[in-house]
Amino acid sequence: QVQLVESGGGSVQAGGSLRLSCATSGILVSMYDMGWYRQAPGKQRELVAAITTGGITDYADSVKGRFTISRDNVKNTVYLQMNSLKSEDTAVYYCNARIPRTQIKPFWGQGTQVTVSS
Repeated sequence: QVQLVESGGGSVQAGGSLRLSCATSGILVSMYDMGWYRQAPGKQRELVAAITTGGITDYADSVKGRFTISRDNVKNTVYLQMNSLKSEDTAVYYCNARIPRTQIKPFWGQGTQVTVSS
């Protein structure tokens, strides 16, 4: 059974930092394209950061230079380091695991709330 469990969310003031973790079981993160998505109230879910099996990273323009996605293949965990947080970063953050180059439905975590106060 595949499980993705996010943690590390919370409340922080603007300019602060948080580190999100996505602990997985039932998969090897090294064999999946992993991503962090977020969904703010009244808005669509959007891709924040992604890392491919080859280690290539991609970021939404709104977080470039502030967020960093990384992967620990031994711990089977993916991280999202978030610095210089802004109020517009407030959202529920979700972890996503996708088998590369397929149309197979991806796995999702349950989400973790990030609230940034100005």
